[in-house]
Amino acid sequence: MSDEFDATVQRVRERVEPTDDERERLAAVTEELTDRAREAITDRAVEADVVRVGSTARNTWLAGDRDIDLFVRFSPELDREELESHGLAIGHEVLPDGREEYAEHPYVVGEYEGFAVDLVPCYDVEDAADIRSAVDRTPFHTNYISERLTPALASDVRICKQFFTGIGVYGSDLKTRGFSGFLTELLVVEYGGFRPLLEAATAWHPPVEFDPEGHATETFDDPMVMIDPTDPGRNVAAVLSPANVARVQHFARDLLADPRDSLFTEAQPEPLASDAVAAEFERRGTTPVAIRFAAPDIVDDQLWPQLERSRQGIREELDRRGFDVFRTAAFADDTAVLLLELAVAERPTVERHEGPPVHVGEHAERFYDAYAEDDVYGPFIEGDRYVVERERAVTSAADLLDSDALFDVALGAHVESALESEYDLLVGDEVATLADSFGTALARYLDPTPRN
Repeated sequence: MSDEFDATVQRVRERVEPTDDERERLAAVTEELTDRAREAITDRAVEADVVRVGSTARNTWLAGDRDIDLFVRFSPELDREELESHGLAIGHEVLPDGREEYAEHPYVVGEYEGFAVDLVPCYDVEDAADIRSAVDRTPFHTNYISERLTPALASDVRICKQFFTGIGVYGSDLKTRGFSGFLTELLVVEYGGFRPLLEAATAWHPPVEFDPEGHATETFDDPMVMIDPTDPGRNVAAVLSPANVARVQHFARDLLADPRDSLFTEAQPEPLASDAVAAEFERRGTTPVAIRFAAPDIVDDQLWPQLERSRQGIREELDRRGFDVFRTAAFADDTAVLLLELAVAERPTVERHEGPPVHVGEHAERFYDAYAEDDVYGPFIEGDRYVVERERAVTSAADLLDSDALFDVALGAHVESALESEYDLLVGDEVATLADSFGTALARYLDPTPRN
């Protein structure tokens, strides 16, 4: 089996290792961009330097990747407004057709000679613990990994990144909530290679904790804790979801038991047509409902947490009112969808409400008196308790979602605003019409695997 595993990894290695031509082209374009940035710095008569960061700087980039990350480091004495002004001006001079994006502060992205380029201003601080913006620690990460990666470990990082991509856990964006490039590199360095990492992962028992420099100053309540080796107060794995830790464990066991190339390739199911979606929900015997609305005009790292909050808030309210929510999902492009699959969509007109035991005296009397003159069934005694059967406020899940009660639940702020403007409620077979836009997402939902 070891030979089969090694052969599988070697085939993937040959696929993800950049060629000499790719390396030479990357080096030439990076040098050209760096020269342009230095000229722009000189023109503005400001104290700054240019450093390359990210996977291309650490030699952990995959064949076919065409990303270059350049940071312009300014003196910490410069105020934030000046840093942003100089940074954007230099970025636009280096990338005349670039556009501005915003993380903690604005930066310029664009294309140059077929490469996607990020040109980001930051502060040139002496210690990562003294950062003034989140991006300030990135050069420290690059230096830390570069000093510890041998060519063999760098190659294993590529294998690991491709594996994580194949099983759907690579990326620290707030939709994926997976493994960042830096976290992946730290894990490969920690275990001394890809296979040792897999073997260790099979026995992980969250919380899984690492402190490479033994300098932690805080405790964290996360499924994985990787203390930033350059900043003792930060968990590199803070965004990582419990499900993605579990996925790595599952597929580590799977790959070691049955090595195969397919685990290193993203699984893309065929999109379902609307009739197939309708037929599958009918076969399941559940009632799907979906709230469809215009996606708020915010970046994905703001949108997805708000969709998650809204999905969870609606689910909790439906469950609280006796509508048994079987499973839920959220989809988004220009349109956003909150899908809820109900095991129970309709409830009786009456609901049971138990009071206290009769023997508790004053409390029991108050319950009895409160309902004695109301239009309810009871109060009556069952066992040792008062019980009433009263009219249910909402008997239909669809009616609840189509009423103002929807806005009483915990929703993301921008999602709530979008719903207040307009939304469509789809019930039963109407949900199948979502296949036109979300056929692939529905295929994943209706045929769930450990990858999704």
